[in-house]
Amino acid sequence: MAKSSAEAVLDGDIKGWRRILPFLGPAFIASVAYIDPGNFATNITAGSQYGYLLLWVIAFSNLMAVLIQSLSAKLGIATGKNLPEVAREHFSKKTSIFLWIQAELVIIATDLAEFIGAALGLYLLFNIPMLPAALITAVGSFAILELQRRGFRAFEAGISGMVLIVVLAFAFQTFLAQPNWGEVTIGMFTPRFTGVDSILLATGILGATVMPHAIYLHSSLTQNRIVGRNDSEKRRIFRFEFIDIIIAMVIAGAINMSMLIIAAAVFHTQGVVVEDLDIAYNGLKEALGPMAAVSFGLGLLIAGLASSSVGTLAGDVVMQGFIRKKIPLYLRRAVTMLPPLVIIASGVNATYALVLSQVILSFGIAFALVPLVMFTSKRDIMGSLVNHRITTILGWIVVAIVVTLNLYLLWQTVFG
Repeated sequence: MAKSSAEAVLDGDIKGWRRILPFLGPAFIASVAYIDPGNFATNITAGSQYGYLLLWVIAFSNLMAVLIQSLSAKLGIATGKNLPEVAREHFSKKTSIFLWIQAELVIIATDLAEFIGAALGLYLLFNIPMLPAALITAVGSFAILELQRRGFRAFEAGISGMVLIVVLAFAFQTFLAQPNWGEVTIGMFTPRFTGVDSILLATGILGATVMPHAIYLHSSLTQNRIVGRNDSEKRRIFRFEFIDIIIAMVIAGAINMSMLIIAAAVFHTQGVVVEDLDIAYNGLKEALGPMAAVSFGLGLLIAGLASSSVGTLAGDVVMQGFIRKKIPLYLRRAVTMLPPLVIIASGVNATYALVLSQVILSFGIAFALVPLVMFTSKRDIMGSLVNHRITTILGWIVVAIVVTLNLYLLWQTVFG
């Protein structure tokens, strides 16, 4: 029987840079959660209001994301199980049911942001009203899910291709915007604030960075993809997957930074604060020309479509993991798209709906992060891939930061 390319790497038959190729993919799918439409509004508002001031917040958020996604990937490699499955084994049935319900609500909220983002992209590009645009988005998300039927490699290639389109779209806008690269460098590496409002916005960027469904999903993407035959192979697989995570998170971070940089160069320099995506689209069209606006709308559309499909896969993982139930993927897609369609049909302001989705996400983040750090710190679960002490300490620090910021965001949104 012919060896797989991954087995050939582990057996030392493939040398050099090609060794990483069989292990690329899972982190790119998880990284889509970090560039979903919910991030667009926050980054553009930050750039238009404070220029390059808060770039360092995105950089810091990305470092946290690397740690969290590496823990999730490592859990799948070490145990052959995803995070919901491990939680079900170690928590009571009632707790597992509760965790499943909140995870489903989080995924529906995520879907809301992604559906609205994709529909808004269609509206901006082709002037299609929001409800028909949302229905077209639904058809598009079904088409992307069809890739999964062709195997995980086809799906990974499809999602990676969509991420590449978003990268090119924002690279083009950044080129046209001609930012002050000296100020970009200072903003990226100099932690600072200007007043209470900048702290609140930074809290929004940090608190909304970590997506619960990406944590659940990443452990599932690595659990059976390449199975280590012993502890040594599992450690090698994790080292390769960590490279995958670094590459994917750097790309996601660059996209988020480019949003802020473009807003700083185009809007902040004119003293214009932009909080709505349609205003950003029109502002880019006026300042940089129609092609800049088209690339912005295309990036929004592609990011929304890709992230909505990834959210559907995450829903499948949490249901199977927490309660051992499974429904057809297309039925799940149909059910989870109903709330966004109803909200869009009701005529709710798109940006307000995005904020609402972030509130629900804020509620769910602790229920993914705390078990993740807890389980990866236990040797009887992780074996030789158990966290080093410093990793565990950093993990709990990140948990404390993210959970605190999300609770603060929740408080400010509801009572502020």
